[in-house]
Amino acid sequence: MQHLIRSALNNLVPPDRRYRFRKALGLTETWSRVVMNQEVKKFIESLDCARLDVLEISGKREDDFNFRSYRVIEYPEYDVCAGPLAAESFDLVIAEQVFEHIKHPDRAATHVFQMLRPGGTFIITTPFLVKIHPAPLDCFRWSQEGIQILLESAGFSVLTTGSWGNRQCLMTDLKPDMRWAYYIPAIHSLKNDPQLPISVWAFARKPSLA
Repeated sequence: MQHLIRSALNNLVPPDRRYRFRKALGLTETWSRVVMNQEVKKFIESLDCARLDVLEISGKREDDFNFRSYRVIEYPEYDVCAGPLAAESFDLVIAEQVFEHIKHPDRAATHVFQMLRPGGTFIITTPFLVKIHPAPLDCFRWSQEGIQILLESAGFSVLTTGSWGNRQCLMTDLKPDMRWAYYIPAIHSLKNDPQLPISVWAFARKPSLA
C-alpha cells in the first residue's frame, strides 16, 4: 500500500499539491517519529507553557502550545557548536533531529546549557538505526545511554530518556534514497523492539540555583 500511495503521489499529483494530498489521506507524519512525537508532546504539555520562553532549533511547534514566547532558528544557518545565542535567555530549548548533523555535539550541548535559565529544560531527539542522511553532514548516533552521557557531561540532570523502533519500520525505511515511510495506522505497527531503536530522545534540566 505504501508503494501504491507513493506512486500515485509522484505520478498523478503535481509537486505543489502533494502535501495537501498527503494531508487528505492522513499521511502527515513519518512512521519512525510517531511515538517520539507523542512522548515529546506529552512532556511539553506537562510544563507550564504559558510561562516559557522557548527556542527551537530546526523545528516548528508554535501552534501546538501556548508559549509565552517562541523562536525558531534553523540549522545550519545557526551553528549551535559555535556558541550560545544569548546567555540564560530561555526556559526551554528543543533540538529535533539536529545533533547527529553537527561537528561538535559536546560543545553544542554546553552552549544549550548556557542558553537556558536555571531550572530550564532541554528536549533533544536524534535518530539511531537510520540510513545516512547528510544535511549537510551526518556525523553521529547515540543510544539512550549515550545521549544521557552527552547531556550529563554538559552539566544537565537527565529526567528521562526513551527510544522507539521495530523491524518492520526499520526495513521499510532502509531504501537507497532519502524518502521515509509515512505512518498508515491500518498497516503500520507501533510496537516497540528495544533492540532496534530508530528514534532516541531525552528530556534534561539545568539545575536551579541553590
